[in-house]
Amino acid sequence: MQPACLDLPIIPGATNRKPLYLLQPRWERRAISEVQKTPSLLLAVPGHDLPAEWPCWVEGVSGFTALNRQPPQQAPWMVGVVDAYTVEINALNGAEQNARGGWLVYQPGVDLADATAALTLTGPGYSLQLTTANGGLLVLGVGRVNIVLTPEQSTAIPLDGVTYTLDITWQNGDVDRWLDGPVTVRRGGGHGCCT
Repeated sequence: MQPACLDLPIIPGATNRKPLYLLQPRWERRAISEVQKTPSLLLAVPGHDLPAEWPCWVEGVSGFTALNRQPPQQAPWMVGVVDAYTVEINALNGAEQNARGGWLVYQPGVDLADATAALTLTGPGYSLQLTTANGGLLVLGVGRVNIVLTPEQSTAIPLDGVTYTLDITWQNGDVDRWLDGPVTVRRGGGHGCCT
């Protein structure tokens, strides 16, 4: 399996909680039975099977082209689960739209119930391993992992030359490298960018 490459941005001196979504390679498509005219866009998608907030795409909706996103070329919507039949895209206002049809598209999450995970950061003269055992990784459910870095850990990360890997060890002993990439430590500080 080829690991996905993803930047890991870090704010030094802060508690960093970074959600990761571990996705299976197969795609699921569920028919949208209704696009509701609600300010926070609600989609009726019976049997969607989403476990919680999840990255999803929408294909083939007519009358609201801004809703459609082509997987995997375009970024997904973060879709919230209202109930077993309804999902929400809070970033879109559907109040004045006359949309219909289409498909909710997503990749199911990886079942981590019998697996362990380790996120390792390495660089010149630097190493840190975060695991479920040491509290650095929290499994939040199917396909959902949170990275947790303390202020002390985030301050100690060198500004340049650090990379990370996320390895999953399955119950049978197999190890898959799921993610890797550069660690980007934000330089500077303060809140001067928001006035």
